[in-house]
Amino acid sequence: MHDLIIETREHDLGGGFKVGRLLPFRKRRMVGPFIFFDRMGPHALAAPVPERLDVRPHPHIGLSTVTYLFEGQMTHRDSLGVEQAILPGALNWMTAGSGISHSERFDGMRAQGGRIDGIQAWVAVPEANEEDAPAFDHYAANDLPVFSDTGVSGRMIAGSAYGIDSPAKIHSPLFYADITLQANACIALPDSHPERAAYIVSGAIELDGQQYQAGQMLVFATGGAPALKALSDSQLMLLGGEPLGTRHIWWNFVSSRKERIEQAKADWMAGRIALPEHDNSEFIPLPQTVA
Repeated sequence: MHDLIIETREHDLGGGFKVGRLLPFRKRRMVGPFIFFDRMGPHALAAPVPERLDVRPHPHIGLSTVTYLFEGQMTHRDSLGVEQAILPGALNWMTAGSGISHSERFDGMRAQGGRIDGIQAWVAVPEANEEDAPAFDHYAANDLPVFSDTGVSGRMIAGSAYGIDSPAKIHSPLFYADITLQANACIALPDSHPERAAYIVSGAIELDGQQYQAGQMLVFATGGAPALKALSDSQLMLLGGEPLGTRHIWWNFVSSRKERIEQAKADWMAGRIALPEHDNSEFIPLPQTVA
């Protein structure tokens, strides 16, 4: 049985681009190492896509950003000099470590517009890795293992579950999978991780006689392998892993130490976190308050 249901809350990233936020939640800050989970869409962007919808350069510390698209295209640029188009089914895994900045823009969709949809998650890292050098890894869709069973197909985005290992470089035990279920098909949650959740991307599922709809995240208690049954053709994101302990989060900064976040604020204000080499004409200033 689930331990908690989290409903989507709408959040404007600025410029009118709205996301559905699930984590962090006041009753559940993290699921395993996952500390942030946003649904980016689905949106139909009219041509030409205005630059005000882009996410301008901004900083991170102490986490990995995990970007995965269902539809559309985004362009990632960061202060390591990386420029990478993100396409559906691919994984962008950027580890902020001691400090990085990046932007996410709609350059590849600017002229023609189109649909954009996907998930941006943040994964906290163990204390021993919080000050690692920043890094970036990209995995094309065909780099990530896929699996199937009767009425079930999936892609292991990161970590391990169901006896399948993703090649993505991670810092702590976790799993993150994109699952498609045909109507009446079932999938059991992996029992190899102590903290687990299921986000319903589309369709509807049944669990213990109760129905749940798209936009809801079900967080599960430790133990057992609850079976999720699709009431119609459905898509789920399954996630979780080993807990890492308390993490503080303020704006785009995550750390086990409050004072480290204060240092990151000062570093961004003073320009000590470099801007992306090919996207350095503007940036998001440090906010006065964070909602």
